[in-house]
Parts: sequence; structure tokens; C-alpha cells
Amino acid sequence: MNLRRLLLFVTFLRVDASTGEEIDLFILAGQSNAQGWMGDAAYYPAADELDQSIPFFWVTPKHSSSNGKWVRLKAQGGRFKQGHFGPEISLARCLKNSGYQAAIFKYTLGSTSIARHWQGRGDGKLYDQMVEAFKAAASMLSARGHGATVRSLVWIQGESDAETPVMAAAYKERLRSLIKDLRHRVIGNPRLAVILGVDEQHPWVRKNPQVVKAQKILAKQDKRIVFTSMLGLEKADGTHLTPKGLAGHGRRICAAFKQLDERRALQGEVAAPANDKPVSTGLPP
Repeated sequence: MNLRRLLLFVTFLRVDASTGEEIDLFILAGQSNAQGWMGDAAYYPAADELDQSIPFFWVTPKHSSSNGKWVRLKAQGGRFKQGHFGPEISLARCLKNSGYQAAIFKYTLGSTSIARHWQGRGDGKLYDQMVEAFKAAASMLSARGHGATVRSLVWIQGESDAETPVMAAAYKERLRSLIKDLRHRVIGNPRLAVILGVDEQHPWVRKNPQVVKAQKILAKQDKRIVFTSMLGLEKADGTHLTPKGLAGHGRRICAAFKQLDERRALQGEVAAPANDKPVSTGLPP
């Protein structure tokens, strides 16, 4: 069963699931600052009871994952003795505190470019692998009958595509193609909100700033895309955010999404788009 049919099936399934809560599903993807490369879990933001109510599914290929299951929001394994975390912690908490029933699907890997590692539909690279993981997660979610709507793609990536002028010049169309495929084919919502971000001060980005320009152009051309800055966030080295920086980044992402959502409401798009197919969430009771 392809994903679109699966989501349509779940649409009908949730009619009989009157006790299931509605879930707002967010996709977080990209490279090291999305992964939380320097997010030492020894400095995990103070324990919050909200974490126990936030569904979380993550994959960091060849490093760690939630073992193909939906769990509760927490630090991920690897990198440091107590694991690591990215901007999803403060993002999810902010969303929850703002009234969204947030759930996070996270697929990230450091030092990855669209040109060489993510590529696009049918290339068998990270993008295809992420889509397959999302399909598996969506299928699993349908079991418990909690209706869910995919609200946004958060794409924090681009530094590795600034490695060469040629890669940087091709970045805008490669990113545009990735967003289009995810919106239209995978999610089935051409108006899906997209939050973009890249480290503007990364050495490669400063040398080949076309990647930043690309994200800003896409945001200017599409009212459902917004660019977020990392300027001023605390760093552990030349590019990687500290735990404090990652927490601040998550709050910026949350603010950007709320801005998009408020804009949508002001424009009369209060109801979910016709193609905004809900998925369900299969979490332990």
C-alpha cells in the first residue's frame, strides 16, 4: 500500500476512533545542527513533564534510532556518554505550550549534502531512505487510531552543499525539488509549511553563500516557506551549536512555524487543506 492510500485509509479508520486525540506531526530533517552534533545530553534541558506527552520517532542512519518505534521525547543515543539531542526538544515543548499536540519525526545525519547524500526521489540515497522510514512510521501510527496531520517540514541543512561553487549553485533547484516531492507525493499537501535554516557563518557557506541566498529566495517565492537564522546562537566550535544554542534554535523554529500558522489563519485557511491527509499515531497507552 503506497503512503497516499495508507493515509486515506487512516482517514476513514479514525472515524471509528472517537477516543483518539488529534496529533500535529512535524518532520525534522537535515545535517549536524538538526541532529544535535554537540548537543551533549549531560546538558539536556531540565526535565519537563511535557516530554512524556510528546511522541518521538528518530533515525540517525548507522548511528542510532528509536528502534523503529514511537517513543516519548528524549535524548538520543550516541555521540556522548548520556547521548545527544537537537533542536527538537525545545521546539516540541514550545509547540506543546502553544496548544499544538506535537509529535516529532526526526531523520538527520551530519556532514550530508543534497548533492551527494540526500539527492532526490528514486536515487536510493538519504531522501528515499527518509521517505521509507516515514512510511513505516506512518503505518505504525495508524494502529492506535489517533488522527494526525503533518504540519511542517523543518529542514536544517546546506553547509555541505556549500563545499564547492558548483554544488552551491545547484542547491536552490535541488532543495526546491526535494520540497516539491515531499509536499506533493509523500504528504499530499502542496501547501505544507516548510521551515528552512543553515549556519550562515560556516566557513564553506561564507565562501559560497549561494546556499543561504537559495533558502531566502525560496522563502520569498513561497508564502508557506520561511527562512530562519542561526546568527547569535551559542556555538561549541566553528559551526556546531552548543546545548544552549540548540535550545535557542528550537525556539526560533517554533516561532517561525507559529508565524506561518497565524498567517494561514489570517488568510482564511483555518481548516486543513483537502490534501492534508491525516495519519494516526501508534503509541503505548
